[in-house]
Amino acid sequence: MDDERIRELFDGLGPVSIRRMFSGKGIYHNGVIFALILRGDLMLKGDDEVAAEYEAAGGRHWTYVNKRHGKEVAMPYWTAPESALDDPDEMTVWARKAYEAAVRAGK
Repeated sequence: MDDERIRELFDGLGPVSIRRMFSGKGIYHNGVIFALILRGDLMLKGDDEVAAEYEAAGGRHWTYVNKRHGKEVAMPYWTAPESALDDPDEMTVWARKAYEAAVRAGK
């Protein structure tokens, strides 16, 4: 996803900045990272307060296997609901949830 499309998608939240990180991009609002583009997936920050909502909307929790220990590790990000990828108004709702989760995580 190119930077212009990312900005368009999150326009309802307000201005975002995009920075390269890992093998993807970090997406920030007010200096707080709330989303990632990783391996072509748009991932939104989450926590216990919104996890059930992401899952109900078809979001997948980002996990990976730690090569050193062989254990699955859960990261605080979920894939964005497919329906929101083509609907900036719906994405605004999810982006606010992700931003709020990111702010809670920073406290």
